[in-house]
Amino acid sequence: MGEKPEILLVTMSRRVAAAGLLAVGLVWTAAADTIVRAADYDAYWLWAGVRARPELASAKTIYLLQAEIGPDDSGEIRLKAQGATEPSPHPQALWLVYRVRSIDWTPAIFAAVKRRLAEWRAKSDKVIGVQIDFDAATRGLTTYAAFLAELRQTLPADSALGISGLMDWASQATPEDIDRLGRSVDEVVFQTYRGRATVDHIDDYLARVGRVHTPFRLGLAEGAVWSPPETLSGHPYFRGYVVFLRNPPR
Repeated sequence: MGEKPEILLVTMSRRVAAAGLLAVGLVWTAAADTIVRAADYDAYWLWAGVRARPELASAKTIYLLQAEIGPDDSGEIRLKAQGATEPSPHPQALWLVYRVRSIDWTPAIFAAVKRRLAEWRAKSDKVIGVQIDFDAATRGLTTYAAFLAELRQTLPADSALGISGLMDWASQATPEDIDRLGRSVDEVVFQTYRGRATVDHIDDYLARVGRVHTPFRLGLAEGAVWSPPETLSGHPYFRGYVVFLRNPPR
């Protein structure tokens, strides 16, 4: 997808995250359309191949790609390193991100993720935890929640666990589905885009996100058209935005 010393998301109670859905929705009003510019935000997904740029130096939070996990040509689930290959000190708060194409993990993969977290923490005291970037279908959230519970047990107790989320979850998932996810995760970053563009009828989705009772952010695609909901800052569980960076034209 998808960096100043202040850490925005250092500790989030899993008891708070376990709360399910709010019974009351919000009224969403949007400001004028704007183009998403990285310089206007302070948190970014940093994927492999993205060139260094000034916004990264001034970021508060970076979601840093570590690897892709999925089946190889033989169908065996493997971890393939991508993005940052060597742990290093960072002034920004860091989430270590895994792009996941299958959650049928072997014990070796769980161990590798835990080991990688320990390696980064030995070099930097800014590592918040692990984010899983997996496009789970809404009908598969029960299975996904079971996987996240297992991963949560594998990670150190002081490590946060975050996930990216689809807008469909907010509008179609049952309260029970969201509650199961919230028992294990500290944060959901809902992706408001498909490809390079904001999804159609985004305001309809955002109206349902207003019911979510789990700490969440909204993921934006750099360069996409975006209408910021003016009432979003008043939501008690809204934690801000994350921009998926792309290389600007040379």
